[in-house]
Amino acid sequence: MATDKKRLYEGMFLVDSALAAADWNAAIGAVERVLSRAEADVVSLKKWDERKLTYAIKGKVRGTYILTYFKCDPEKLSPMERDVQLSEEIIRALFLKTDKMSDEDINQLTPLEQAEKEEAEAQKAKEEAMAKATAVEEEPAAEGSEGSADTAQTEEKAE
Repeated sequence: MATDKKRLYEGMFLVDSALAAADWNAAIGAVERVLSRAEADVVSLKKWDERKLTYAIKGKVRGTYILTYFKCDPEKLSPMERDVQLSEEIIRALFLKTDKMSDEDINQLTPLEQAEKEEAEAQKAKEEAMAKATAVEEEPAAEGSEGSADTAQTEEKAE
C-alpha cells in the first residue's frame, strides 16, 4: 500500500571534520544532495558538534555532526540510506521518526550553539566587570582632583 503522506524525521549525519573545516558548504551540500534525492522537505539543518570518534570509521578519527529535521515519504528512507552508504563525504547517518516533535524542540539550541552562547555571555560579563573596575579606579582619582580644586578655592578665599 503506497502512501504519499510525508512524515517528520530527524537525521544525524556524520561527516569528516577535515572536510567540514576546509569547506563547510561542501559538507552541507553532501547532506542536502542526499535529502533532495529522496524528495525530502528540509525543516532544519544545522551543525550539531564536532567530536573525536570512539573508534575510527572509514579511517576517520574526528567527525562533525549535522542535525537535520525533514519531511519525507517513508518509502524514500531506504534509498536515502543507500545514498548515504555510497557517499564519500558522509561517514554515517541515523534517521529517526519524530512525528510528535514541536517547533520548539526542533529549534532548540545544539550543544555547539549552547557553548557559543555561554562563551559570549561569559565574555560580556568579563567586559562589564572590567569596565566597572576601571570606573571604580577612575572615580577616586576624580575625587582627589576635585578635592585639590576645593582646597585651592578655600585658600583663595582666605587671602
